[in-house]
Amino acid sequence: MGIGRNLSYKKGRELCELPQETNTNNKSRKNRRYRQRKMSQGQRLFQICNQVFASTGPGVIPSPQHIEMLHSVLGGIKPEDIGLNPEMPYFHKNNPRRTPKITYLHIYECENFSMGIFCLPPSGVIPLHNHPGMTVFSKLLFGTMHIKSYDWVVDFPPDMPTIFKPSETQTPDMRLAKVKVDADFNAPCDPSILYPAEGGNMHCFTAVTACAVLDVLGPPYSDPDGRHCTYYHNFPFSKFSVDGICIPEEGRTAYEWLQEREKPENLRVDVKMYSGPKIAEN
Repeated sequence: MGIGRNLSYKKGRELCELPQETNTNNKSRKNRRYRQRKMSQGQRLFQICNQVFASTGPGVIPSPQHIEMLHSVLGGIKPEDIGLNPEMPYFHKNNPRRTPKITYLHIYECENFSMGIFCLPPSGVIPLHNHPGMTVFSKLLFGTMHIKSYDWVVDFPPDMPTIFKPSETQTPDMRLAKVKVDADFNAPCDPSILYPAEGGNMHCFTAVTACAVLDVLGPPYSDPDGRHCTYYHNFPFSKFSVDGICIPEEGRTAYEWLQEREKPENLRVDVKMYSGPKIAEN
């Protein structure tokens, strides 16, 4: 989601004081070992992200080695490593009559990547949205979450339309998407990865119980660069028809029509600065 953009990028040295190198090789080696022992999981994740996304950009996927490196580090992070627990007020549903408020804890953002945590009370929803040109790593830290994700259907024959208007009264256009994931996930579980054109680039999250998700986006959303967060309505495949698209009855549940929409009015997100174990830029 496009949350936490344009906050200060300079969180750096004042957040964490690391031991300084000395001029002697012996002390330098000791300091390096000391830093490795004392480095928090959040600090390790930040440094890996710096390395992984240093030479990427919109639509550019990190190398398999870098993906595995980041996936491994992210997979080892526990809620307590970043100062979270389910008893925090972010995870309480205060008013059962209102749509639960979601809290986004902004950790870091630069031109190459962003890091943040979504905190959802029970029944909290992050609506269906996209990630244009991005590679996204998500780690469910605790709780149970339902995830539904889609990829655009692009492997049509040249003469088969991929965008159409179902009627003169409905705009904007609809587009066919294939359901990638539609399931509950229980923490602890492996991090998920979505890519610019596959892996579930459009997704929505629904909190079955209180839960937290650590997100790494590379690159982050950027309105000036055309990487907008677009929201969608979803409709069953059978709701509309179009000449030239024919899918067997038994396979139709794997496809849905997505229609662009405005940002949902009932989406309430409170952006706060991350206050867990400190992370330094250097």
